[in-house]
Amino acid sequence: MSFVNTLKQWDEAVACFERGDSAAALGTFLDIQEKNSKIFFNIGCLHLINKNLDAAEKAFDGSIGKDQHLAVAFFQRALTFYKKERYEESFADFQHAFRELRGNQLIDYKPLGLRYKLYACEVLHNMAQAHAQLGQWEKAKETLLTALNLRTEGKLSHIDRGLECILKQKLFEPVEVPAKVLFKPNKHYVAELEKKDYLGKAKVVSSIVFQDEFSGFAPLQPQVEEVPTRPKVPEVLRALEEGEPHTVLFEFVPETSDELAVVPGNIVFVLNNGADNWASVIFNERRGLVPYNFLERLEITLSSKQDQDGTDKDDSPTPPRREPPTRPQRKSALAAENQSIGDTETESCQIEESNESSLCVVKVHFTYTIAICMVPGLPYTTILEKISNKLGLPAMAITLSYAHIDSGKIVIDEDTRMEDVWSGVHNGRLTLWCELKEGMSEQLQSQTHLMALHSYESSTPEDLEFHQGDTILLLSKVNEDWFEGQCNGKIGIFPASFVEEVPMKDK
Repeated sequence: MSFVNTLKQWDEAVACFERGDSAAALGTFLDIQEKNSKIFFNIGCLHLINKNLDAAEKAFDGSIGKDQHLAVAFFQRALTFYKKERYEESFADFQHAFRELRGNQLIDYKPLGLRYKLYACEVLHNMAQAHAQLGQWEKAKETLLTALNLRTEGKLSHIDRGLECILKQKLFEPVEVPAKVLFKPNKHYVAELEKKDYLGKAKVVSSIVFQDEFSGFAPLQPQVEEVPTRPKVPEVLRALEEGEPHTVLFEFVPETSDELAVVPGNIVFVLNNGADNWASVIFNERRGLVPYNFLERLEITLSSKQDQDGTDKDDSPTPPRREPPTRPQRKSALAAENQSIGDTETESCQIEESNESSLCVVKVHFTYTIAICMVPGLPYTTILEKISNKLGLPAMAITLSYAHIDSGKIVIDEDTRMEDVWSGVHNGRLTLWCELKEGMSEQLQSQTHLMALHSYESSTPEDLEFHQGDTILLLSKVNEDWFEGQCNGKIGIFPASFVEEVPMKDK
């Protein structure tokens, strides 16, 4: 049987199970000729639901035979042995499942298609129950105490109840895998099974017949003479109705998502021009913001277009300036800064001066020194975010300070007057100091960081995409081949072979 047929039957069986038809799902799974470890696991779970323990044991034997490192299969076979009152074999399989966790607190099987997390504390909880069934109460107590050290907040209650029962030498119920979870096939592979129409439906691109939507192979039908054709509106007139045409004098590179990239020679249509020297324009059917001092108004009228062949134009446009003007400051950033100043005249003066100011180089002394270009007058939160991103540290973990002539170093916080900080700019440079907050150094050192040896592109929504040289914060180890981590503000899983651990001295 081909892989495609196996995938179809697997997907069909899971669909039957989700509709509540367990018998049809089991029959479809049993009809699959080439069963892998996940399919054997699903068959065993369905037999457990039907309380057919002998068939369930045989199915889990097949799953372990196909994959000897599938911890959840050992866990399920141990539960089968437990229900058959074969407690020594049950304890051995629980112990084997715990070894396959390889020191991790849990294994999340979601990337493999099973929405279930196998916790180490739950495996130890069931091992203690097996000890209790064998009358080994002291060993059961020791095992549950070990489970307490590995427990998570969500698994606190049943471990405490189990320990209370052990102290009273009473039996308790083992933890079981939910009955409604099965391994599902890869959704991307399943999507490829559907038939696709790569050619698509024919569409009329151009026709001499007005509003012609016929897409067959019959000849075009003549137009009715009584109905006049609709004149086509010139593109220039349609653009003129939307805004005033301007030509771009200088290249503009956007820094935010609402700004628009333009180069000299482009023609844009200005919808409105704000008081902060930023214009809302349309270019190539896209709308965004462009500095108005980068533009020059362009006179386009219908009469000049009609007379341009017979009119001598003596007035030639002056060449554009060689040096582009400075980038105007956005009104929203200025408004946030000026809220702390009560004098209206002072606000207007600062706005005029900031429009004419150039970028400032901010030098930050940490364990090493960095330099960042900023616009003078930025608020505290923006400065803190830029510096923390440059250092690769959380904003809440660092403290900034600046030098004052009379008071020495002063810590910068949300209550600091930023005018005093920016008054320290000399020759376009400002010096700041950065320190880690108390207790943050040990907390950051205790985290494990990885270095990307190769770039990795995500193939599923659960994957973490990164580039060669990126630093990744390790969150957990799914298994020996897959890790879970955080990089560039995103969390996901990735192959362990693509990274290596960063030595402590490099962190």
